[in-house]
Amino acid sequence: MKKSILIILLFSFEFIFAQTNEKIYQIVDNVSSERIQKDIETLVNFGTRNTFSDTLSNTRGIGAARRWIKSEFETISKGCNNCLKVFYQKDFVTKKGNNRVPHDAWVVNVVAVQKGTKYPNRYIIMSGDIDSRASDTMDFTTDAPGANDNASGMTGTMEAARVLSKYTFENSIVYVGLSGEEQGLFGGAGLAAYAKEKGWDVIGVLNNDMIGNIEGVDGVIDNRTFRIFSEPVPPTETEKERNARRFYGGEVDGISRQLARYIHKNVKTYMPEMNPMMVYRLDRFGRGGHHRPFNDLGFAGIRIMEAHENYTQQHQDIREENGVKYGDVIAHVNFGYAKKLTAVNAINLASLAWAPPAPKTVAIGGMVEAAAKLKWDKVVGAKGYKIYWRDTTSPTWDYSRYVGDVTEFTLNGIVIDNYFFGISSVGENGFESLVTFPNSVF
Repeated sequence: MKKSILIILLFSFEFIFAQTNEKIYQIVDNVSSERIQKDIETLVNFGTRNTFSDTLSNTRGIGAARRWIKSEFETISKGCNNCLKVFYQKDFVTKKGNNRVPHDAWVVNVVAVQKGTKYPNRYIIMSGDIDSRASDTMDFTTDAPGANDNASGMTGTMEAARVLSKYTFENSIVYVGLSGEEQGLFGGAGLAAYAKEKGWDVIGVLNNDMIGNIEGVDGVIDNRTFRIFSEPVPPTETEKERNARRFYGGEVDGISRQLARYIHKNVKTYMPEMNPMMVYRLDRFGRGGHHRPFNDLGFAGIRIMEAHENYTQQHQDIREENGVKYGDVIAHVNFGYAKKLTAVNAINLASLAWAPPAPKTVAIGGMVEAAAKLKWDKVVGAKGYKIYWRDTTSPTWDYSRYVGDVTEFTLNGIVIDNYFFGISSVGENGFESLVTFPNSVF
C-alpha cells in the first residue's frame, strides 16, 4: 500500500514538474535585442521594400531584401547541420483587376522549414512581412523604410529561427517572410494555397505584424502589453456546425480562438511580466493581416502585435507637417519590446512543436445531470489528457484536471449547462496540444 502511494506521489511530482520546462526559459533568454536591431537596420537600409520595387539591385528594393533574408536563413541552417530547408515560394500577380497593383510582378515569399522528427507533416508557422509602403501604396520608388511595419515582425521571425534551430522538435516549424501584404495579402494567400496543395497539417499560424512600437498615437506608453487577434469560428464551418452552436455553444471557441488562448496561457506561465491581451476579432477594425488567408482556407491563425499603434508612423511618407513627424523610421522602434514579442512567439512555437497532436474528436454529454461526461479519440504519442473548463463568460480556460491515459471521463458535480469544456493531449515531456472544443454529443 505504501509503495503504491509512493509511486502515485512520484508520478504526480513528475507531472507537476513537467508543467514548466527549463528549455522554455532558455529560449526566452536566448532571444537577442541586439541581433533584432541589427537586422531591422539592414532591412531599413534597402530604402524601400515595396513589393513592386526594384528586384535587380543588390542594395535597394524588394529583390535585395528577400535575397538577404534567404541568405540569413541559409546561414542559420549551416549552423544547425542544414536543419532548415530554405526556398522561395512565389505567385504571379497582374495589374488587371487589381487596383493596388501598379504592374505585373512575382510576389515572392522566403520560406525556411525545420522538419519535425515524429510528425514531419504537422506544421506550426511564424510569419513576418517583408514588404513596406509609402503613403501611396502604388508608389514603389519613394523611400519606405518600414522599420516597425514590418521589419520588426520579419526580423523577429528570423531571430526565432536562430534560437529554435538549436533544438530538435517532434513537429515541423516554418519561418516565413511574406510579400505583397500591403497590396492585398498576396503572400499569405500564396503560402496558404501552397500548404493546402501540399497537404500540410497546419497546427496554427502566428502572424507578426508590427511588434516594435510602445508609444501609441493616444500618448500611452506600454512595453508590456500586446494584442492577440483571433476570429471566433472558421469561415469554412458547415451549416450543420453553425446550427449546432445554437444549442451547444462554441460561438467563441473556433480553432483560432483556441490558439489565442494557448498563447495567452503559455505567456502567463513563462513570461508573467507580459500582459497578453486577447482581442475577439479577426484583426483591427475593418483591417486585415496575413493570417487571414490561412483562416479563409480553414487553418487556425492569429495575429500578434503591439497594443498601442501610432498611425503617424504607418503607411506614411517621411515628412514633417504642423510639428508632427511622419514616417516609419527606425527611431520609433523599441528593440527590447521587439525582443519580448519575439520570445512570445518562440516559446509558443517550441511548446506546440514539442507537443502531441490534439484529439480530433471530442464528444460531450450530461444533460439534466450533475455531471459533465467527455469522450475523445486516442492520440498516438500522448501520455495522457487534460480536461479544461471555464465559465461560459470567461475568455480563458480557468479550470483543468489531468485524467491520465484514458479516453473518457466524468466530472462529477459539474453542471454541464454552466461551463464550456475542452480536451488537450499531453506528451511524455509534459507539453500540451491545443485544446479541442467538443464537436459531437452523446
